[in-house]
Amino acid sequence: MSEVHSTFRLRPGDIAPEFQLPDPDGQIHTLAQLRGEQGVLVIFACNHCPYVIHLADAVGQMAKEVAHKGVNTVAIMSNDVKNYPDDHPDLMGGFADKFGWSFPYLYDENQEVAKAWSAACTPDFFLLDAAGKLFYAGQFDDSRPKSGKEATGSDMRYAIERLTAGDEAPKDPFPSSGCNIKWKDGNEPSYFG
Repeated sequence: MSEVHSTFRLRPGDIAPEFQLPDPDGQIHTLAQLRGEQGVLVIFACNHCPYVIHLADAVGQMAKEVAHKGVNTVAIMSNDVKNYPDDHPDLMGGFADKFGWSFPYLYDENQEVAKAWSAACTPDFFLLDAAGKLFYAGQFDDSRPKSGKEATGSDMRYAIERLTAGDEAPKDPFPSSGCNIKWKDGNEPSYFG
């Protein structure tokens, strides 16, 4: 299990790339539809990564709490399911249910959304404001698998508090980290080259 960090290629104030992706039931969701009154938290995740599993319960709980503040949540699974069948869309609904993810969990089959966002790892977090501009990209908190620390979402909660209060984004966020996105053969983006 090698740890990969966020790229920070999408910068605060940048308009986040739009997407149109299906959930495992085939329902199409767009970024514009998913934004809440205050914004939206976009998480690149998957079913099998120990870093995602470590945070999954806390992410589900926080998503319910911040929805009351006008911040919606969506997760996107971009991994190559041919080589990583545990991430198959048929298993995404069960994963979401297990961890209390009441938000959409979408499938980026051709990996174009992950590329457009310069996503690097699972989990990779992007908090957008109501206009769809990046407010914060960085870690959920400083816990990691086998760190002995409980996942609390302290860094993300702080960023969301600042967003909803109309304050400036946190300065110099620590990058998110986790397993690398599992790119299909020949599909690895140039920002890793």
